Amino acid sequence: MHFMLHCLDKPDMLETRKATRPAHLDYVRGSGVMEFGKPLADDDGNPIGSIIIIEAGNRKAAEEFAANDPYTLAGIFETVTITRCLV
Repeated sequence: MHFMLHCLDKPDMLETRKATRPAHLDYVRGSGVMEFGKPLADDDGNPIGSIIIIEAGNRKAAEEFAANDPYTLAGIFETVTITRCLV
């Protein structure tokens, strides 16, 4: 199953995002489940969140992936919405 993680940052998290980015990239790239991922930006090009598509066996696995993301652990995200994708 594929799941989309739509993550929006809390205000004023840019410096925390920059500092945490290497750990985040290591996590998602090393996970073996990420199919696609990109940062989201406002109209001025400032990072405001992330979108990640993963392959996971079930919703619980997708939730665990999201919960263990270094960005989540650093408290960057205001919201994380996990949506199952149909094939």
